Amino acid sequence: MSSVAERERSSSRRALLFVRDIAVIAVVAILLSTGIKTFLVRSFFIPSGSMESTLEIDDRILVNKLVPGLVDVERGDVVVFTDPGGWLPPSPAPVQSPVGAALEFVGLAPSSSNNHLVKRVIGLPGDTVECCNELGQLLVNGVPIDESDYLAAGVTRASLTDFSVTVPEDSLWVLGDNRNNSKDSRYNVDTPSAGFVPLGNVEGRAFVTVWPVDRWTWLDNYPMVFSGTDG
Repeated sequence: MSSVAERERSSSRRALLFVRDIAVIAVVAILLSTGIKTFLVRSFFIPSGSMESTLEIDDRILVNKLVPGLVDVERGDVVVFTDPGGWLPPSPAPVQSPVGAALEFVGLAPSSSNNHLVKRVIGLPGDTVECCNELGQLLVNGVPIDESDYLAAGVTRASLTDFSVTVPEDSLWVLGDNRNNSKDSRYNVDTPSAGFVPLGNVEGRAFVTVWPVDRWTWLDNYPMVFSGTDG
């Protein structure tokens, strides 16, 4: 009888050890996922067509959160940022299930926030950005740039509205790739940020589209487009 009892106790201990190990693994995975989301990478989904065809509605992207804290923002980067104030119309908070909220919290689901925007950086602090020359191109610090590599099909002029701005310190000037259908810096000059995006509002640089699978691609910042614009 004692042998049977000992075997039962041994089986119970193994079962408890198994449950304990699974619990430890789950906790470590959650902590790692939350840490990655907080400090390294975060997932977002694309709610509008302002960045087509680089990014399409419902694409899922990953964002490098080391930008701009440890890594500088560069011209051409695609960045996600929180509304500086007045860029987005008021909207109700998204309704989420407890499971969805938990998955988002630990970084296993894309952010459901409706207070984020995604655009391409055209002007860095101190840059002068103008539209347009006789070819319909933007000028950055007096240098015309050819944006045909990423502008949406059918865009023949870099902006339908003319402008000339000098980017303040610690701010960015951003435009959508779907230039004729993007409420970007050009259309927010009457907001508190005067159309500029404070660097403190930048969540990070989008570096890859991960979903849907057939849309998987690295997101380029086209350094050759901005070659020679440092002034």
